[in-house]
Amino acid sequence: MNWYLSKIVFRIICGEGAHTPQFDEQLRLIAAKDECEAFEKATATGLREQDDFYNHEQQLVQWKFINVAELYKLSGLLDGAEMYSRIQETDDPEGYIDLVHRRADHIRCSSTHKMLKLL
Repeated sequence: MNWYLSKIVFRIICGEGAHTPQFDEQLRLIAAKDECEAFEKATATGLREQDDFYNHEQQLVQWKFINVAELYKLSGLLDGAEMYSRIQETDDPEGYIDLVHRRADHIRCSSTHKMLKLL
């Protein structure tokens, strides 16, 4: 079994979304036999952890999984542990989502994922 560090990206929408677009980037540890399995497990984690809830002002808050933006092979640690989280605000949410999808496609289709650049 190998250990991988994955960056899982969520979009945060509060109420009708009339706020600066926000994205939460989380680094997660994934145990898998290879890169393909690690990517699939990271994707499943993101999908499983999408959430909808009401805040203290009774506004619907949605955490929507976007994709897996980065994946790096590591040595053994705790499966599924969150290593890092950052809320990303951007004036171009569609451009940001497109970047996340392009990075996920690169991981899915290439063994050179180690060359991905951090945001």
